[in-house]
Amino acid sequence: MNFWETITGSDLTREWKAFEARAEALPNDYRAAWDEIKSHLSPYSDLTGRNLMPILDGALGLLEETAADGQSIYHVVGDDIEGFSAALAGGREARTYRDRWREQLNRNVARKLAKLGG
Repeated sequence: MNFWETITGSDLTREWKAFEARAEALPNDYRAAWDEIKSHLSPYSDLTGRNLMPILDGALGLLEETAADGQSIYHVVGDDIEGFSAALAGGREARTYRDRWREQLNRNVARKLAKLGG
């Protein structure tokens, strides 16, 4: 990956298209689970989602392997896809983008108040 790809995110676009092409080969129930996993993981990403790409790759690989083995999607992710996705991201206590923004806002407000106070 070169500097230009990093700045423009074209490497992520290429990787995302490869994920979607792989997901198209999954059975319908697995593809539906893949879509839910992506939507539940998105709050754990940074602005670019660069930190989620390895997690998504692993999750898609798991779905591909279990689909090839003929297992039911419920044996893989269970009934709680949101919980499964949270576990992939590091548990329900994992920081989301809202947590990071809240911390940044609080730091900025505290800094401004400190300047006003003297």
